[in-house]
Amino acid sequence: MRLPFESVEEIFLRVFRAVNPRADPPEIAVRFYPYASLKSTVRLEPGHRLMLVRLSDLLEEAPANVQEAIARILLSKLYRKSSPRRAGEIYRNWTKSPQIRQRAQETRRLRGHKRLVPPRGEHRDLDVLFKALNQRFFDGGLRKPTLGWSPGKPRRMLGHYDPVHDAIAISRVFDRPDAPPQLLEYVLYHEMLHVKYPSEMHRGRRCVHSPAFKAEERRFPDFEEVKLMLRDL
Repeated sequence: MRLPFESVEEIFLRVFRAVNPRADPPEIAVRFYPYASLKSTVRLEPGHRLMLVRLSDLLEEAPANVQEAIARILLSKLYRKSSPRRAGEIYRNWTKSPQIRQRAQETRRLRGHKRLVPPRGEHRDLDVLFKALNQRFFDGGLRKPTLGWSPGKPRRMLGHYDPVHDAIAISRVFDRPDAPPQLLEYVLYHEMLHVKYPSEMHRGRRCVHSPAFKAEERRFPDFEEVKLMLRDL
């Protein structure tokens, strides 16, 4: 529990003594930064006499129990201790609240940027494919977001839709002559469905793939076979 007039540094000091009671506490410097996301870091300087804590400025006006929760999470990680479950619950509930979700999205939109390679690749053109899929599955009625290839060639995240920047990014593993066109079509179609069916909060949890989303996804020809092929990839 935060004491009256307790500073954020004092919160971190109190949590330090609880997490690492046998060690002499270092000087603790907490700074709030205008990050594009809810980013928080902690590190010890050489000699372990100074601890630098960097928090998103969205946490500056957070309730005391939320600031204490992030202190417990960061310091538990730093000293390789198990983070209290309650601290995780408090912090997650705060980040998932409608007000903070809206502020975080607006902050990311204003401060962040989406790194994309132009949609016309060496072997595939996402603009052309989007137009064809839009006509084929959406009667041409789906609005077009920003399209582009991911800067690298990720194999775990083959595609994703970023609602903050209204952009679809597709892995460049598909921009090659031997990549099965059907797989690229499915991945782009899947992300187009995210444009049509935005994620929603349901019973305190974010629902990314609604029943309507899943039903429409199965309209893709040879859906099960394509999913297996993607797993092999």
